[in-house]
Amino acid sequence: MKVIEVTNLHKRYVEKVAVDDVSFTVDSGEIFGILGPNGAGKTTTVECVSGLRTPDGGSISVLGMNPRRDRKKLQQRFGIQLQESVLQNRITVAEALDLYASFHDQPADWNALIERLGLSAHRNVQFGMLSGGQKQRLSIALALVGTPEIAVLDELTTGLDPQARRDTWELIEGIRDSGVTIVLVTHFMEEAQRLCDRLALIDAGRVVALDTPSGLASRAAAGTRLHFHPSRPVNENDLLALPEVSEVHISAGQVTITGNGNVVQAVMSLLARSHVAAGELRVDQATLDDAFVALTGHSTE
Repeated sequence: MKVIEVTNLHKRYVEKVAVDDVSFTVDSGEIFGILGPNGAGKTTTVECVSGLRTPDGGSISVLGMNPRRDRKKLQQRFGIQLQESVLQNRITVAEALDLYASFHDQPADWNALIERLGLSAHRNVQFGMLSGGQKQRLSIALALVGTPEIAVLDELTTGLDPQARRDTWELIEGIRDSGVTIVLVTHFMEEAQRLCDRLALIDAGRVVALDTPSGLASRAAAGTRLHFHPSRPVNENDLLALPEVSEVHISAGQVTITGNGNVVQAVMSLLARSHVAAGELRVDQATLDDAFVALTGHSTE
């Protein structure tokens, strides 16, 4: 079931085109990623989807509603926490959640949210005294306090240390498992690869690719690389004859093979038939970063 449908979305700020003909859909129950470098148009896209900005062109449907015309009705079923969202330094965790809960007809039990998100020991701590990771947990709680069917989380792990980032990933997975559809905005490739069921890669305001993380990674020119030392010489032409193999390089006793699809299985089967053992075997898979470079000509950094 499609819960978000975006078709030919356009948004311009004076002379700058922020979003240029963006289209995608989001299925119920998935984590859908919007991935791209800073300034690519990711936040503007989700602000239009959430009804915070008026698009200059295109159409948007969220849970069958127009996010601008039906904004009041939609906000009871839609949670969003934007990257730039900041609370007053003196408001406590409990006060913030109580305030946000008052905006909704059927709010969640925010005391239970505090416990679920590991903030019990900080319920009376002022926002300005929280660590980066604690602020991110509070941001997630605020996005969920209205018991939304869809939650948009924008760059929630920016600035966190590696452990806090992984803790936040586990929280996001738990939210999805509870039945909430998540739109995750990020520029971290590892985060997208770990969390997302599908991804829209955005660059300069345009969707350059839309696929699963593994599907996108397979588009990288690098493909899959195998490195090994054969127990006895191998025939380079036999390897190149495999349809999955695109390149073979042999140097100083090491064989490096580049290919796609089931290249690992194909090469291993050929070696087994030839009674050749692959010593010190290493397999390097293409990543989302490789795919982004292949599709755009530059990295997200």
